[in-house]
Amino acid sequence: MNAFQRTAFKFAAIVAFGGFIFGLDAALISGTVRFVTSEFGLSDLQVGTVVSAPGFGVIFALLVTGHICNSLGRKKALLIIAALYLLSAIASVLAPNFEALVAARFLGGLAFTSLSLASMYIGEIAPANMRGKLVSMNQITIVVGLSAAYFANYLILMASNAAAPWVEAVGIVEHTWRWMLAVEVLPATLWLLMLFLIPESPRWLVMKGRTDEARAVLGRLLPPDEVAPELAEIQASTAQSSHELSFKAQVSELFDGRLRKAVWIGLAIAIIQPITGINAIMFYAPTVFEQTGIGTDAAFFQAVLVGLVSVVFTVLALLLIDRLGRRPLVLFGLAWAALSLFVCAYGFANARYVLDQDAILALASQVDAGALQSLLGVEFGSDVAFKQALYAALGEGAARAQESVLIQGAIHINTTMVLLGIMCFIAAFNFSIGPIMWVLFSEIFPTHVRGIAIPCFALVVSVVSYLVQQFFPWQLSNMGAAEIFLFYAGSITVGWLVLLKLLPETKNKSIEEIEATLNMARA
Repeated sequence: MNAFQRTAFKFAAIVAFGGFIFGLDAALISGTVRFVTSEFGLSDLQVGTVVSAPGFGVIFALLVTGHICNSLGRKKALLIIAALYLLSAIASVLAPNFEALVAARFLGGLAFTSLSLASMYIGEIAPANMRGKLVSMNQITIVVGLSAAYFANYLILMASNAAAPWVEAVGIVEHTWRWMLAVEVLPATLWLLMLFLIPESPRWLVMKGRTDEARAVLGRLLPPDEVAPELAEIQASTAQSSHELSFKAQVSELFDGRLRKAVWIGLAIAIIQPITGINAIMFYAPTVFEQTGIGTDAAFFQAVLVGLVSVVFTVLALLLIDRLGRRPLVLFGLAWAALSLFVCAYGFANARYVLDQDAILALASQVDAGALQSLLGVEFGSDVAFKQALYAALGEGAARAQESVLIQGAIHINTTMVLLGIMCFIAAFNFSIGPIMWVLFSEIFPTHVRGIAIPCFALVVSVVSYLVQQFFPWQLSNMGAAEIFLFYAGSITVGWLVLLKLLPETKNKSIEEIEATLNMARA
């Protein structure tokens, strides 16, 4: 790696660190679900509201992100986002009630546009032969952030179960979930400070007519003999209009026939990526694992393994994306993901729930064993039927509070098969459409509309992600685990067929070459 490549890597790494903050924000909440539910007495839909509030917030942010990053620049937009992450983290820790927590997390959701802006910025500064790797860094930092969050949650949970005096003194037992959310504060502060070190995007500078500044930035990223040709390509790609397109004009441009293929590709990827159900597992990881009957502590530990698997397979995708190409990785990964979720659905469909006398006696210290006698020896064929019976016997509040141990005492399931299926799904997602979606978004749209296009399709991702997060607790209580996994597996299968027809290969092509290729395809 020469000096210019190291410089590009440094700037990309700084911007991609925002993905680490996103990963923390997304996964830290997963460990707080049971504690927040108990403290604030939340229903399924209220739990979904707490978890999905950032996903709702980003929908509004994305409506103006394109305008902000085009008018103020990529760098200033990233600085605003970093400040929002920090404010949200502090407000979440201090939230006195359900409404305040939702508001604080909604504020953080306004910063979730960091993902689309990071891929845009990195795609605009990266040399063509490094773009796949550098844009994928965003996904790597996300999964590292997820992994760090799961590990931090696990450590805090273990500390809260310890009898050490210092644990009581700092309030970890009493405020377990607040300590979990507080993990985000320091990294968010660090990212805000680091962003002052990056330059503005040279492509944005050219769009604004600031050619000398763009040349200076390119001089830091490319060898001297490559600066002029690259600058000429950028100028040519932005010369489609003699004046800067207005926000309304750029939105209209997306519906122009010349961009039809890029738009269909972007829309397909934007829907398929979140409809895999990845956020249901990532944002509710301990809850998902508790459904297999392994218990709360083990569920938190499994969440740590999810983070590690995510990191390993994202790094593997990073190493292969510019060698094998985008299309093979996406198609193989989605097929693997669908098969994995079909396995999970099969495992839960064949699960049985029976409380015998030994199980009831073991639960006596945690629930009203007498109230469970009416369920003694009764076999339930689904988690939904079993939970409804528990609500009737114990009361919904008590049953929810002890749901993990009750499932653990009653379930008969091939746990290994289901856990392996979930881990394979996580691996497949992070090996394929997880990191590659942002790479493709950074490549397939022309420079003059990219500031609108990427946030626009990130908005589609966010809307679908929000719906997945908001309704997962309700789905789990009313549809059951088998039906949920089957739905996601079927969605992936449909998405695979769509991308088999639409998805192009873009490896080792400059942004301008990709634009020309898609234009020829549309002609």
